[in-house]
Amino acid sequence: MPTISLCMIVKNEEEQIARCLESVKGLVEEIIVVDTGSVDRTIEIVSQYTSKIYPYLWKDDFSDARNYSFSMASMDYCMWMDADDILEDTEKEKFLHLKQTLAQDVDIVMMKYNTSFDEAGKPSFSYFRERWIRNCPRYRWIGAVHEVIPPDGKVIYSDIAVSHRKMKAGDPDRNLNIYRKVLAEGKHLDARQQYYFGRELYYHKEYEEAVSVLEDFLLLEDGWVENKIEACSICARCYDCLGCGQSALSTLLRSMSFDLPRAELCCEIGKYFLERGSYHIAVYWYETALGRPKNEYAGGFVLPDCYDYVPLLQLCVCFDKMGDQKKAKEYNERAGACKPYSRAYLYNKQYFDSLQIM
Repeated sequence: MPTISLCMIVKNEEEQIARCLESVKGLVEEIIVVDTGSVDRTIEIVSQYTSKIYPYLWKDDFSDARNYSFSMASMDYCMWMDADDILEDTEKEKFLHLKQTLAQDVDIVMMKYNTSFDEAGKPSFSYFRERWIRNCPRYRWIGAVHEVIPPDGKVIYSDIAVSHRKMKAGDPDRNLNIYRKVLAEGKHLDARQQYYFGRELYYHKEYEEAVSVLEDFLLLEDGWVENKIEACSICARCYDCLGCGQSALSTLLRSMSFDLPRAELCCEIGKYFLERGSYHIAVYWYETALGRPKNEYAGGFVLPDCYDYVPLLQLCVCFDKMGDQKKAKEYNERAGACKPYSRAYLYNKQYFDSLQIM
């Protein structure tokens, strides 16, 4: 059975580090914690779980810090987690089973990363990340921000999920400041980093610069398809915020020049027409979203609700606006079958009940 070193980089995580370490206690053979300058009780708490705590001078480079943590590992595989990540109880038996059955030639195990949750706590945003990585110099992190280990060797996918459960807000400017510093030093951003730089600009409402960066990224030949599709979505939102509706629509449609339409993009196009009162066109795109297959293994960001709940709820709205309350009610009931606890569904149900629609 393979052995695993949990490798973490932390700073001032006294509120949540115990929750993370407790969730994997007994599942890994070694815990490596690289501390980048904590001044709270983080080290005191971590010392209850491991003695392998190493100070590190922060260099505005996540890859460098993660590679340092990997260099301290002594087990067969390195596993990374952030302090606000946890392995839910539902995943622990699967985790142990995978350890017991993992083929010896596997180099990287991809696991789901659930990063957003709905009102019932169910994942509403997820994607696959490299989670167990063979402990050897061949595998190293790259990228100062949004760091990644390029997949290589034998890679397998597991349905085990790590959940990102924030307990406190981080520094919202950190990533953008690091990108600014990298560029100020005259360094080059590769295609992946340019994509994420554009995302950070969007989050900071720097819409014009975000559009410029993302449009340049879309022209790069080595840009990853999934990133390009997502870049079209983000770029369209920027155009919309700038009051350039036609450019927003053109950019959303451009996403289909890279691959078949994703349900996420179909929902955004549907929303574009819904907001402009073109309900029949909106219906087409929401119905198209319902028919799109969900490919979680393509590596892109997945919004599960865009494959059923969201288009069903929006079709309810469209048909209600078009005066077909009976059909609108049917779609709302289908949305409710997906999420019976949804406040939107329950509100709509009350509305349709008041109309006494059979």
